[in-house]
Amino acid sequence: MSQELRRFKAEIFQALAHPTRIAIVESLRNGEMSAGQLVDQLGLEQANASQHFAVLRSRQIVSSRKEGNQVFYALRDPVLVEVLDILKRYFNSHLSQTMVMLKELQEEKTTPEK
Repeated sequence: MSQELRRFKAEIFQALAHPTRIAIVESLRNGEMSAGQLVDQLGLEQANASQHFAVLRSRQIVSSRKEGNQVFYALRDPVLVEVLDILKRYFNSHLSQTMVMLKELQEEKTTPEK
């Protein structure tokens, strides 16, 4: 794999390395939203949200357009939502494995030693 591709992947993960930015991307799953809608829906402070939007724009994860005094955001490529869905499955898989191990530990604890 080329170094450039690895660098690109790292930059995308860096841009998504904050839960708020992931929440913004997930909110845009179904299409374009205004900055105000995103701020309200996610319970963000405007100044904080602006910083997150700037990071997502700089990494070309979202596109923006201005209409009057409103800014609208959209995902540049919805395939990113598929990546997040895969990460959710990855999380669930690890969580399931951890639950199985925990159950086994609890069973060992309740079984008297011989």
